[in-house]
Amino acid sequence: MKKDRIFHFRTDLSKVEIPKKLNNPFGLEISEIAKIAAKEFQEFIDKKSSMWGYDFKVRDGKMFGILVVQKEDGNFAYLGTNSGKLPETKAYENLIPSIFDDSTDDFFFSKGMISLTEIGKKIKESSSESEVKELTNKRRLRSISIQKKLFENYIFINVIGHRKNALQIFEKAIQGKPPSAAGECAAPKLLQYALQHKLKPIALTEFWWGNPLKNKERVHKHFYPACKDKCRPILEFMLDDKELYQHAHLESN
Repeated sequence: MKKDRIFHFRTDLSKVEIPKKLNNPFGLEISEIAKIAAKEFQEFIDKKSSMWGYDFKVRDGKMFGILVVQKEDGNFAYLGTNSGKLPETKAYENLIPSIFDDSTDDFFFSKGMISLTEIGKKIKESSSESEVKELTNKRRLRSISIQKKLFENYIFINVIGHRKNALQIFEKAIQGKPPSAAGECAAPKLLQYALQHKLKPIALTEFWWGNPLKNKERVHKHFYPACKDKCRPILEFMLDDKELYQHAHLESN
C-alpha cells in the first residue's frame, strides 16, 4: 500500500470522541473527527491544487470527500479524494484513485473514446444524408457498447468480501441501470480503498471546493450528504445494508 495515500492527523486527537459506528453518509451529522480531517484536507487542497492542472478559481468547483479510518495498529488517519475526474497528472497521487483502472483490457475505454471521436469527424465531413444516418447509428451503438463494458469493469467489494460490478448492483435498483459516472463519487472510492487495505471506516463526509454552482446548490467548503441517485445502490452493497444506514455499523470481522 502506498503510504502517501494515507493522511496522518496533525491535530491532537487525545480529547476527541471517536465514533463507534460509521455515520450515515446521506445524513447531516458530521462528527468532530470528520470535521478535523476535512479541515486538514482542505489545507492540503489549498496548498497542492495549483499543481493539478485544474483552476478552481476559473472552472466549476468539485466535490471532495474524506474518510477517517483506523489502521491495523490502532492509530487513526484519513483518506481523501475528489468526485469525478481531474486532468491526467501525477501531481495529485495522494488522492484515492478511481475504482476503474483504465489499463484494463489494454485501455479499451481510451481507445473506444478515440473511435467515437473519429466517427464524429466523419459525420461532420460527410455530405451524404444516408451516410450521416449510418454513422450516427454506428456511433450510438459503439457508445452503448463502451458504456456497458465500462460498468462491467467497475467492480466493487463489500464488508463481507462479496464483489459486484456496477451493472449487477443497479440491476435491482429503481434506475435499472447505472447512471453516467456511477462509481466516480468520493464515497465509493474512499470505502473501496479502505476495505481493500484493511482500514476500518470510522467517519465519512463530503464538501464542495471551488466556485459555487450557478444554482448555488453547492458552495465552497460547505458539507453535503452523498448523492442518492449514483451512490445509494453502491453504498448499500458495499456496506451490506439493505435498509441503508439505519444499521450502518462496520465492526471488524
